[in-house]
Amino acid sequence: MKAGGGAAPSAAATLPFAGAIDESRPWLAPYALRGRRAAQAVDAGSSVAQALQHELACGEPISLRSGPLAFVSSQDLPLTEPYEAFIARSAQVPTRNNLHDFFNGLVWLHQPALKRRLNELQAAEIARLGIGPRRGALRDALTLFDENGALLDAPAPVAQALIVRDWQALFISHRALWAEARLTLVGHALLEQLSLAPRKGLTAHVVIGDALALAPEVWATKPFLPLPVLGVPGWWPANEAPGYYDDPSVFRKSRGTIGP
Repeated sequence: MKAGGGAAPSAAATLPFAGAIDESRPWLAPYALRGRRAAQAVDAGSSVAQALQHELACGEPISLRSGPLAFVSSQDLPLTEPYEAFIARSAQVPTRNNLHDFFNGLVWLHQPALKRRLNELQAAEIARLGIGPRRGALRDALTLFDENGALLDAPAPVAQALIVRDWQALFISHRALWAEARLTLVGHALLEQLSLAPRKGLTAHVVIGDALALAPEVWATKPFLPLPVLGVPGWWPANEAPGYYDDPSVFRKSRGTIGP
């Protein structure tokens, strides 16, 4: 859950945003156009909420059950109301002036059905159980995916190699098949980290297939596959080197069969 309200953003939170939108990075391809425009608006003096709201107004309307989506200042989040419950009730996304919330907004703009589904499940669980010292299995899984998730549509050999963590097959034997795959990062924390300091160990929690079709009880099992994203062919120049994947601290062997 994100904190709302509080003090004004620090100087570190208002550093230039445009530098975080490097259009040469494959993982930013779905977000680059709107991200660049919104980042320029923030650097010119708009708040992150204002910049995202402008992008929202320029595209197709996005609606939640409670009304049209809007980005608002984090100050609008009541101190006594959970972040996810507030979004579900008001259709407003509290947004701080930092890159974390900037990327969260971009994912809302580009993956509205997914974000809406995650929010509905979170809000329903809060309504059912309230807020306790722990999120519980379902909310913990939803939060993990919201922060670090990715969607993969790939040929069967690629998907199967990822399921069993056969890194040599995934990235070397089936390397050419990645041209037929589509990997979309939807975790805003992961996008933020990749933009600020891309490093070999950054790992996405991948869902293969239709994430919208997953039932709450399936989400609660954390049906995710770990994928070090800078190992994806074409995503990082260093992975062209023969020994790049010979790093057991990142490309760990599976303890057994895993999968969604």
